[in-house]
Amino acid sequence: MKYYIIAGEASGDLHGSNLMKALFQEDPNANIRFWGGDLMQAVGGTLVKHYRDLAFMGFAEVVLNLKTIFNNINNCKTDIEQFHPDVIIFIDYPGFNMRIAKWAKQRGIATHFYISPQIWAWKESRITSIKRDFDKLYVILPFEKDFYEKKHHFPVEFVGHPLIDAIHNRKAIDTTAFRKENNLDDKPIIAILPGSRKQEISKMLAVMLSVANDFADYQFVIAGAPSQELAFYAPFLTNPNVKFISNKTYDLLSNATAALVTSGTATLETALFKVPEVVCYKGNWISYQIAKRIITLKYISLVNLIMDEEVVTELIQGDCSKKRIKEELTKILDANSRNTMLAKYDELEQKLGGIGASQKTARLIVENIK
Repeated sequence: MKYYIIAGEASGDLHGSNLMKALFQEDPNANIRFWGGDLMQAVGGTLVKHYRDLAFMGFAEVVLNLKTIFNNINNCKTDIEQFHPDVIIFIDYPGFNMRIAKWAKQRGIATHFYISPQIWAWKESRITSIKRDFDKLYVILPFEKDFYEKKHHFPVEFVGHPLIDAIHNRKAIDTTAFRKENNLDDKPIIAILPGSRKQEISKMLAVMLSVANDFADYQFVIAGAPSQELAFYAPFLTNPNVKFISNKTYDLLSNATAALVTSGTATLETALFKVPEVVCYKGNWISYQIAKRIITLKYISLVNLIMDEEVVTELIQGDCSKKRIKEELTKILDANSRNTMLAKYDELEQKLGGIGASQKTARLIVENIK
């Protein structure tokens, strides 16, 4: 059968790659065409568009790039028409994917959404479009099933969180070899995860690294995004206590003592690697002012949202300063605070379910379209 997959971000590329592996197991003759990234391309199929060309963050940035966005939408529709898929699998990225889904549904193409758009955070009105335009919805957060089924009377499948698969399936690495290969010394590592888009990296790295000289017994290591070139990070690498590793975030987290992390999927990845973290976020001023008037959630990190309590400290906008980062990083390097956070991480993993999200989703997709 023919599968068309659309993933527009780094996290979608990760989950899409694991889903593709499972689809090839469930359907050895699968013909997969996709929008995604390097991880999906490594599995097989045909890459149409890389997510690095789709990443526009925040309200202001989207407005400034509307022409490019609409061109991408039109090109995607044309490519789908030429491919004639049995099903389109949309992975998160709702602004783009929901437009394609509406168009595809009108043409009788099966539409499956893997990883629900976060309408429980904002734009809950999108439920009308979701119920109209999607045949199947696969959700990955435990509270989402009740949200859709009890509140909105729309049946969904809770498949568990694919991050657990991604972490479970990774190859173990030798710590000594890892440090040697990446020119790291023997000092404990504080991982810096500033995001994957240029806008957020530019906003976050300077303030996250402002405390590097205050923790001389540690080395700060930036997790470079695979979508960005080394030259982009060069201005942030003038401090000898700051190191850089590209496209090895999981290896870095498996060797880290603590982490400073921007909001998003990375907060959950860090927790599942059992690394104490401080969540940092500072966005475009206009985008932030709009967002805080629309989003009514108590927290911005997935860790806190899933646990429904402040497990990790969130330093947002004005609070994301050198002074506050230093205070909170000092706390999570303390043994008592670390142990408390790590115990909560264990509870978090139990709530997310066990391994097998990708395989379960692939099996359901194949069964449904057959």
